[in-house]
Amino acid sequence: MNEDLHALQRRLAEFAAARDWQQYHTPKNLAAALSVEASELVEIFQWLTPEESAKVMSDPGTAGRVEDEVADVLAYLLQFCEVLGIDVLAALAAKIERNETRFPAGPGRTGQGG
Repeated sequence: MNEDLHALQRRLAEFAAARDWQQYHTPKNLAAALSVEASELVEIFQWLTPEESAKVMSDPGTAGRVEDEVADVLAYLLQFCEVLGIDVLAALAAKIERNETRFPAGPGRTGQGG
């Protein structure tokens, strides 16, 4: 999967370069775009009950919207990481390790890490 992720990053970079968009792909702009796309994903779920949200992929129209927003979020995240030289998979692995230490599993342990 790592090679696939890097291939997608390269493809996104080539797409932007072919359109001379690198000038707009600053960390600030990409972080803002990432936030906007994440908000568009949240908007789909905004007024759904937990039960409705769990079934969102059963409606083809809504499923397509969810997939498009997920793709937009990932695209901007990958571009953000490319610009700053962040290995997204290494960063995620390190974060999981820190969370495993901060939030050990066991009886009576609840809550979300982040």
